[in-house]
Amino acid sequence: MVILEHFDIWRLLAGLGIFLFGMFMMEESIRQLSGRAFKSLIRRYTGTRLRGIVSGAVSTSILQSSSAVSLMVLAFAGAGLMTLVNAVAVMVGTKIGATMTAWIVAIFGFQFQIETFALPMIGLGGLGLIFLASSPRYVNLSKLLVAFGFLFHGLDFMKTSVEDLTAAIDIAALPDLGIWFYGLAGLLLTAVMQSSAATIAITLTMLFNGVVDFNGAAAMVIGANVGTTVTVLLGSVGGIPVKKQAAFGQLIFTLTTAAAAFALLPLLIWLVLELFGFADKPVLGLALFHTIFNVLGVIIFYPLLPRVTVYIRRVFPEPVRQHLTRYITNTSPEVPEAAIEALRKEAINQARCSMDFIRMIYGIAPGGRTRGEITYDDLERLHAEIFTFYARIQTHQMEEEEARRLEPYIRASRSIMNAAKNLFELNQELDELRRDEQEFMQEAWQRLLERLGIVGELVERIGGEPDQDHAEILGEAFEAVEGADKKFIGACAREVAAMRLHEHEVTRLLMSNRLFTQSCRMLVLSLQSLNRQAD
Repeated sequence: MVILEHFDIWRLLAGLGIFLFGMFMMEESIRQLSGRAFKSLIRRYTGTRLRGIVSGAVSTSILQSSSAVSLMVLAFAGAGLMTLVNAVAVMVGTKIGATMTAWIVAIFGFQFQIETFALPMIGLGGLGLIFLASSPRYVNLSKLLVAFGFLFHGLDFMKTSVEDLTAAIDIAALPDLGIWFYGLAGLLLTAVMQSSAATIAITLTMLFNGVVDFNGAAAMVIGANVGTTVTVLLGSVGGIPVKKQAAFGQLIFTLTTAAAAFALLPLLIWLVLELFGFADKPVLGLALFHTIFNVLGVIIFYPLLPRVTVYIRRVFPEPVRQHLTRYITNTSPEVPEAAIEALRKEAINQARCSMDFIRMIYGIAPGGRTRGEITYDDLERLHAEIFTFYARIQTHQMEEEEARRLEPYIRASRSIMNAAKNLFELNQELDELRRDEQEFMQEAWQRLLERLGIVGELVERIGGEPDQDHAEILGEAFEAVEGADKKFIGACAREVAAMRLHEHEVTRLLMSNRLFTQSCRMLVLSLQSLNRQAD
């Protein structure tokens, strides 16, 4: 009863809640301020294992969320934008980046008087949200200030509640629960809260107040490191094999790192406390320990990545993909007349497969029969097979009329691939419209989806009847695409005139719409080239 009188459980829970809310606000504000920078960094700078590790570490250090970066990697791997080896490398790098949180909390949360900067941050950030509301950039900067303020204010609440507890009990009388207990506690706390940062903040608080010794705190940090994989594993459930492979790869890394850290725990603790001289500064020492064992894990794991990915593919094998080609597979190029017609129909099939993929990534239900899940790699492979077949036709003697018919078909195939590539890359930018709180942005997103629906229905109709003449509906579809483009530009002009749309926003919208319209136009014009004219 004496302990309960001195321990305010609600203060501890309130501090934890404020801390987690601060982490959430910080992640969201940084993501908004960075725009597409993180996605570009992860997509473009992962060409090698080493670059993947570095980009994962840098992204996580700035974004302050290894789970967010890892889930982003799962999405890119699932879309075929990243190889499995490099996806696992990025996720390995996130573990190093995640150690930045421990340093921030350890330095600012325990080395300074929190009230001197936490409350001013909340106050200035809150005022900024009101008086700078007209500028999205300054609003997000204000949110970032409030987020940091909440982060440390919540930490202060937790510190105070634990200090009250230590004042009421004799810490020395508590039983030694062993490092495995603390490791399991760190894992479970992280799995439940879905935040290793919160677990590390609690651990640092307990260490600062003497509730746990350095050995127990180090074990909790190791457990928290493993607990972060729970979010990634949940994100891969029900996904395609490559997502499961990447998530399993991160699990193998974290378990390997944890095993190495536990095996070398006495040595690592000696390095931190004795060799580096952090015995008198255990909180900073724990942050250093967190960094050291993750860097050690990367050094151990890096040369093993290729072999690990081979093993992962055995555990989660990718299904044997059927040929996406329907007409050229069993057609001989030695008979140009038959081969040219097969190529024409295959290009139409290419358009159908491309629209299936585009509808999938834009969240539009397919209109016709399901052809299975298609990736961007599949589209590139299909286009390559069509072009290879075209090259094989060229090696055989053709009549002038046959050659004249062939060229528009292969140009149409290239245009279909180009349109699919544009719409695929544009999806990352247009997804921001869907998540934008402005009503016009959401309406713009719906207008674009409606335009995709028109083209999708057209492709489905022609793909289902490749031997019919569809000149009339092709002409109507082209007019619909052009009309939708004019309406979109007109709607943007009205929003700008009413001062409801900023200049930088309208530029981004118009450029995205231009590329979107060009892609839809290319699809329709390609189908016109592939259309079977009535005799």
